[in-house]
Amino acid sequence: MTEETVIDQVFGAAEFQDATKATPMQMADLEVFRAALADWNTRMNLVGPSALAEFWLRHAYDSAQLLRLEPEALRWADLGAGAGFPGLVLAIFLKGRPGATVHLIESMAKRCRFLEEIVVTLALPAMVHHARAEDLDISVDVVAARACAPLNRLFRYAQPYLRRGAIGLFMKGQDVVAELEAATTSWKFEAELIDSLSHTDGRIVRMRKLKHV
Repeated sequence: MTEETVIDQVFGAAEFQDATKATPMQMADLEVFRAALADWNTRMNLVGPSALAEFWLRHAYDSAQLLRLEPEALRWADLGAGAGFPGLVLAIFLKGRPGATVHLIESMAKRCRFLEEIVVTLALPAMVHHARAEDLDISVDVVAARACAPLNRLFRYAQPYLRRGAIGLFMKGQDVVAELEAATTSWKFEAELIDSLSHTDGRIVRMRKLKHV
């Protein structure tokens, strides 16, 4: 995957494949996912219409870049999985790797039904959990979240996973510094900010230690 942030407005399937080196089978799975997302989106609000039109950059590439940060990780948890970003994209890329599992954790039943349909249709190495993230006893290599909650609250959801040895990868926007500063009133942590490859204002918070104070 290229190390340069993508800023071109034209970014479709071909550009995604070139940037991620996705196989034809992975691209086929992503196309099925994209079509199902568009279909379900007519009946329930999974993503905004404008965001759906930017599927390859705003959603697929944004999600896939996490694999560049932890390429050896096989066990992932996606907190607040929603429409499947980053979890379903990660599962598509991890499909076929022995020991790979992506836990898609979502508290809304309707969204869980969508996630389950994609997992079954594509035979993905993923499990859907209709539950609150902090109520599950799951050990993973990486706990990830995208547009889930402000960091001060997200840390509470992620703490059990980090305590069991996971690395945190939390996808954030331009307000990330303010969110980190606000979180220092309740948490001690070691965090690194990484520039997103898919958006100039995007940041990924990589976290290894987290303790409530």
